[in-house]
Amino acid sequence: MIVLDSIVKYFHRGSVNEVFALNNLSLTIGEGEFVSVIGSNGAGKSTLLNCIAGGFFPDSGTVSINGLDVTRWPEYKRAGLIARVFQDPLLGTCPSATIEQNMALAIRRGRRRGLAPGVRHADRERFRRELAQLGLGLEDRLLDKVGLLSGGQRQALTMLMATMVRPEVLLLDEHIAALDPKTAGQILLLTRDIVAGQRLTTLMITHNMKHAIAFGDRLIMLHQGRIIFDVAGDDKKNLTVADLLARFYQTQGEELALDSLLLG
Repeated sequence: MIVLDSIVKYFHRGSVNEVFALNNLSLTIGEGEFVSVIGSNGAGKSTLLNCIAGGFFPDSGTVSINGLDVTRWPEYKRAGLIARVFQDPLLGTCPSATIEQNMALAIRRGRRRGLAPGVRHADRERFRRELAQLGLGLEDRLLDKVGLLSGGQRQALTMLMATMVRPEVLLLDEHIAALDPKTAGQILLLTRDIVAGQRLTTLMITHNMKHAIAFGDRLIMLHQGRIIFDVAGDDKKNLTVADLLARFYQTQGEELALDSLLLG
């Protein structure tokens, strides 16, 4: 589903602030794979997602999605293939619009928009059914403005909206990092159910090693723009945080910064 071939990306090239963000990175992700991506700050995690989403063009290398060479496609053109959920619950929705208006926009992702009514009766019934599955009572609040929702409610709504039109690829950019631990756990379970239910090809960036081990069927560790560890199946299931730290040390010969986000 996703093929990155020899991707190189510099930022501020030739200046004192030059950053070698992706270092000849190659990666193939099969249809329906759920991949957790970890690494220290500056490892290239968000840069990897931006490369796939079209936030920038690589300096060299190619990006393919479902057999299409999208290397030079702008971000808006890739939006028909890709859904993305960001760390900030304020992104991905319009706070001044109602829940049903936000969802009406979501089901028209990648389609032409005319002058037909924004929310039809059949749409409204669908919205109620899908919101009811969240167990948050939002199905009875269709006319509430999204800005009135809590961070967790808003992120749950964003997850739902991102997948109402099944994307070829789902990108999760530290989508629980801004939530409290209990709410983050609920959103992770919702993520697992949505990804499994639709067999979505998914990349999930996280700083939390425990989450990276527990969720997804493949784990990739990045460092300095390169993949230094790639594990799947039973080998991934049997991993521990200590294993990952040992692997980093063995591969790089240096200590990985330990903080509460990595071990939480």
